[in-house]
Amino acid sequence: MLDSPAVFNKLRQALGERRPHLLIPALPLRFGLTPIEQAAELLGGHIQATFGMEQPIDLLGFSIGGVIARSWIQLLEGHQRTRRFISVGSPQQGTLTAQPWPGRVFKGIAGLKWGSGLLERLNSNLDTLHRIECHSFYSAIDLAVLPGWRAVLPIGARTKLPVATHPQLLRDQAAIRPLAQELLRA
Repeated sequence: MLDSPAVFNKLRQALGERRPHLLIPALPLRFGLTPIEQAAELLGGHIQATFGMEQPIDLLGFSIGGVIARSWIQLLEGHQRTRRFISVGSPQQGTLTAQPWPGRVFKGIAGLKWGSGLLERLNSNLDTLHRIECHSFYSAIDLAVLPGWRAVLPIGARTKLPVATHPQLLRDQAAIRPLAQELLRA
């Protein structure tokens, strides 16, 4: 929500030239004012403009970006071309830190609340996710996704990373190494 595409620089460096076709779009979330569904539409536009209409893709989403990616997959037909979905520190089951924010103003943050309408819709039909290889990476003591174990998809593999904070999920080598390995796996 507060990051730019630069947050992926260390991961990009770890991948080197072994994963040359990367799209790291800037999505204008406006500090949580932009609804997640609207950001998912923007993500879909970036994917289509970069990879065309049918090329299969692997998708990694960090933090709110993971919920945006999941919304694109499940609500906007993204499942038809997504091969793998990697969720990193994303409040897929909601987060306590979103609870106090007024949903009428902060529509993007409101989608991250426990029991939000968006998360209920996503969790009510997991058929599209079952067709995709899913993997959640999380930190048990992440203070942005509270509690940390809620940063997992309802299906797929789950890996707890040995880092203490949310930003370390994309900055610390203890997290970068397993993320790069997952992205480089055939």
